[in-house]
Amino acid sequence: MSADEKEGRKVYFDHNATTYTRIEVVEKMMPYFRQHYGNASSLHFYGQQTRRTVDESRKQVAALIGAEPAEIIFTSGGTESDNIAIRGTVSAVREPGKKPHVITSDIEHPAVLRTCKSLEDDGVDVTFVPCSTGGVVRVDLIEKAFRPETVLVTVMLANNETGVIQPVEKISRMTRERGINFHTDAVQAVGKMHVNVDELGVELLSVSAHKFYGPKGIGALYVRRGTPLEPVYMGGSHEFGLRPGTENIPAIAGFGEACRISIEELPDEIERIEKLRDGLERSILDRIEDIDINGAGTTRLPNTSSISIARVEGEAITLNLSMLGFAVSGGSACASGENEPSHVLMAMGVEPLAAQGSIRISLGAENSEEEVEAFADALQGIVARLRELSPIKQSR
Repeated sequence: MSADEKEGRKVYFDHNATTYTRIEVVEKMMPYFRQHYGNASSLHFYGQQTRRTVDESRKQVAALIGAEPAEIIFTSGGTESDNIAIRGTVSAVREPGKKPHVITSDIEHPAVLRTCKSLEDDGVDVTFVPCSTGGVVRVDLIEKAFRPETVLVTVMLANNETGVIQPVEKISRMTRERGINFHTDAVQAVGKMHVNVDELGVELLSVSAHKFYGPKGIGALYVRRGTPLEPVYMGGSHEFGLRPGTENIPAIAGFGEACRISIEELPDEIERIEKLRDGLERSILDRIEDIDINGAGTTRLPNTSSISIARVEGEAITLNLSMLGFAVSGGSACASGENEPSHVLMAMGVEPLAAQGSIRISLGAENSEEEVEAFADALQGIVARLRELSPIKQSR
């Protein structure tokens, strides 16, 4: 590859932060901006036309996760879905004079962690369960944390930083035995792995379209029939009375199309991208000393690799890679701008300096073996230069 080609190369390895919107999805959305613009709550033909689109998209979202259409609530994305699930459950089952109890993990996305911490200010007891060094939530400690007052358990399906898949099915068996509702943040999982709500055994599950080639600003909350849930803010009776506000019809149409495509392509894509990820990790391990694959040895999302590189800072690696045309994350994109080690890696017992030297690589549909090899070469050179400049010279 020539110097000019290298200079113009742009390679996106940050698909856990967001994905591009597929052209089929954009084309599906376009008529709903100018031609089919009716309010889906209106009785006239403009409204009924868009109502059919909402209904069809609801079926497509439900099909992707093995749910019923009436169990899908459209939201603005994963963060809102998490808030409705957690706050709405606590509000629905809270009894006067009794202090409800919620169990979560200390490796959750901030949308869950901060919501749970805010509940503590509202008089709710919250237990934050630790994880193993492999990044897997401790099921035995969840079992010990149950109380008669426990009303909800919320544990993510796949970690957004490490890709480690959590033992949701095991946890759900324990919650069902106790009659406790279980929510899982599946934002990073849906569209990247097989997800079925009945197999998982959950009552509530959060999804976001922009993580798998749909538009930003649209997501869904799965609510199993009969699950007690109250809206977290007031307005109209949209979305079965659980999420007021005029529906975002273009985004809903695009969301449904992204789900339809995922159903068709996901089985083959899982196999392809896992091979690509494994090849990437082998190439990096062959080229660079003193690195760790965080969560190695556990079951992970097929596209995700979290790497801690000794004696360098992740931010410096990320910026140098960007200058060479490679886009990766220094951790979770949702925490960018915070000069603190990843709370997930710290919870896994990764040393603070190693955590600060971490990067997250998340592959997507258009990435190739050529890009992976070029990335490994570029990373090798960057790490060598940064280590020469580092005041910490010793190896492990």
